[in-house]
Amino acid sequence: MTRAIAYESARVQERKLRFALPKGSLEASTFDLMRRALYEVRGQDRTYRPLINDPEIELKVLRPQEIPVYVAEGLYDLGITGIDWIEETGANVKELMDLEYGPVRLVVAAPSREKYRDMDDLMERRLARGLDVKISTEYINLTRRYLKGKEVYRRYFGDQEPLVVTPWFRIGSNNRVIIFLSFGATEAKPPEEADAIVDNTATGLTLEQNNLSVLETIRHSTARLIASKKSLTDPWKREKILDIVALFRGVVDSQKRVHIFLNVHQDNLGELLSILPSLKSPTVNKLAREGWYAVNTVLDKSQLFNLMPRLRRLAQGLVIHEPQLLLSLEDMPSLDGE
Repeated sequence: MTRAIAYESARVQERKLRFALPKGSLEASTFDLMRRALYEVRGQDRTYRPLINDPEIELKVLRPQEIPVYVAEGLYDLGITGIDWIEETGANVKELMDLEYGPVRLVVAAPSREKYRDMDDLMERRLARGLDVKISTEYINLTRRYLKGKEVYRRYFGDQEPLVVTPWFRIGSNNRVIIFLSFGATEAKPPEEADAIVDNTATGLTLEQNNLSVLETIRHSTARLIASKKSLTDPWKREKILDIVALFRGVVDSQKRVHIFLNVHQDNLGELLSILPSLKSPTVNKLAREGWYAVNTVLDKSQLFNLMPRLRRLAQGLVIHEPQLLLSLEDMPSLDGE
């Protein structure tokens, strides 16, 4: 009995939440998120297994393309990746929250000199002349679905699948529209290897420098926190994931809000409280000076500008802070693994 208790105690002590963090364009913002959530991460510039000040979390840095699949398979309990890669892989994961950083657009781009109006125009002009349409991309599944939804494609080929070509396999029957898997530097492929590309872009500058013009935006993408549905059935992991979600939500929410402190005379207190938004209600304290009160509350940054004229009239000594971490601890997302 004693041995069984000791074994269970050791097993509990060894519990780790496996957390996959993205390398590349999302990397710097992800580690900033961790820092603002009060996690201290060390060694991320030297190793793919950085250390963290929470002994119950084990980190691994991976490419964002890989993370959805690894999380879906249960190799990691939690991960951060772009919604574009979640959709591209079709990974069966639980999306916990939009982290609201790393915004990119997934776009179709083609050589500027061709002056195509959109993708339908590109396909019509090439197919009508008996020419194939070649597209280079890392997003072969999103591109395949996108093309099948275009009016010109449906008119020429109906429900036929575009041909997808990779070093390992070829799938699809329509060899007039061919999707080539790209391993990077996709913007360099036209015009020799491709007539158009599907790629993500933050500013469009790289496309412009390579003489490409955006024809259409397929979708917008930001970083998302995802969990393994299997992990959410484990009570310990579920609670640990909720803790992380609460901290990350605090970071995201705090970036949109300000904490204000001000003094107000009792004659103006009622009117001031009637206009001040807050998480629950403003905090009010008496000052040493008779008839004066200190008021503090949290509000959205956008609300501050509209309130300023009335705050100047009603109050004195306004101080504004940007909170690092604002935890409401309410209205947590559902962690059901559907």
